[in-house]
Amino acid sequence: MKLEKRRYAGPDELGGHVDSRCFWSGLCVENGPGTLKAQQQTCYRNSIMKSSDDGVDGRPIWAINGRFMTQRITGVQRYAYEIVASLDEISSEDGDVARRLGLRLAMPPGADVKLALSQIDVCQTKFGSGHAWDQLVLPWYGTSGVLSLGNFGPVLARRHIVCIHDANTFIEPESYSRAFGLAYRTLLPLIGRRASRVATVSQFSADMLVKYGICRREKIFIAPNGHEHALRWDAKRAEIPLLKVLKRPYVLLLGSSAKHKNVHVILEQARGLDAAGIDVVVVGGASSIFSANAPDYQKANIHHAGYVGDDDLAALYEGALCLAFPSKTEGFGIPPLEAMARGCPVICSNAASLIEVGGNAVAYVDPDHGDGWRDAIIGLAGNRDLRATMAAQGRKRAALFSWKRSAQLYLDEIRRLSA
Repeated sequence: MKLEKRRYAGPDELGGHVDSRCFWSGLCVENGPGTLKAQQQTCYRNSIMKSSDDGVDGRPIWAINGRFMTQRITGVQRYAYEIVASLDEISSEDGDVARRLGLRLAMPPGADVKLALSQIDVCQTKFGSGHAWDQLVLPWYGTSGVLSLGNFGPVLARRHIVCIHDANTFIEPESYSRAFGLAYRTLLPLIGRRASRVATVSQFSADMLVKYGICRREKIFIAPNGHEHALRWDAKRAEIPLLKVLKRPYVLLLGSSAKHKNVHVILEQARGLDAAGIDVVVVGGASSIFSANAPDYQKANIHHAGYVGDDDLAALYEGALCLAFPSKTEGFGIPPLEAMARGCPVICSNAASLIEVGGNAVAYVDPDHGDGWRDAIIGLAGNRDLRATMAAQGRKRAALFSWKRSAQLYLDEIRRLSA
């Protein structure tokens, strides 16, 4: 599977747009009472027809929430794409799965179909969008249940498995707009309480979902991110002009400008890194920090790459002295995993889920210790053997995280609920 463009989410982009109005009243406001009633009636008629069709071979039919296919690619959407592709792969390899279970990827109108699936049916609905589509249209496309991989899904589905990736809007509310944070803090507990099972991507996230009352611990299972997608990228196809300009070793800095991403702790060390002959390459939404006219970040050794494609990112990982990832909280933290998979040493924050991801293959620094980041980067630059060791250990560590294994966990839960 190849995705055309790589984005790192800004604070109001994670998991797609969330309307700040009250959830159920928002459905009426967006669609109008008449439209809402018409949608309900149409869905009811469709459900009768689909239930009849689905009952022909006696298989339980689960709908996969395809609303992620209408959204920009961030970590949440990446997760959904890879899990769906892996479910299809498992079904192709195991004929018993296909005989006993039907999976249907249901998408709203206008979804950009990027997946080539051989076993999972693909269905694009004729109407609906946003949360109204989740609640009123999607449930009718799965006679046995719904699988939602991007934080939200139908509240009233008879059986619903949902992946809630993190509790960051509870942990670091100042990283988000007031409306966005309020919407997430209102909706996630509602979704979590109503779902049959709740997946998340790390033990840290599981603990936070329980701590903030999003769901009960006994509902949770952990299905981490995988690394295989990063191995499909081809650095030889990279087209980013910056690669031809860079003459010195560079540290790679990824992420958004959200406060909890903590990118400033690296940018504030630019002067000391420059003196050591090291540049900083900033990729993704973190580059928007420059728009604040912050003179401290306008240094000759700071390069803004903006949003880059996957092949460009592969080349940046492979050419970097290291990835610096100073985030204060993450549900998982996929950039360190991608870096390890591409043989790029990682210097990482010791906060939240990041030690779960990096294990002993990563160098850790307190996220608030600016001098510690500078010293770790400069120390790594001067130790070729350490870089080689970290690259080798990182590849081994990355191999422990598999999209296919996580997809199998979802499949096991679907079978259990369908029994």
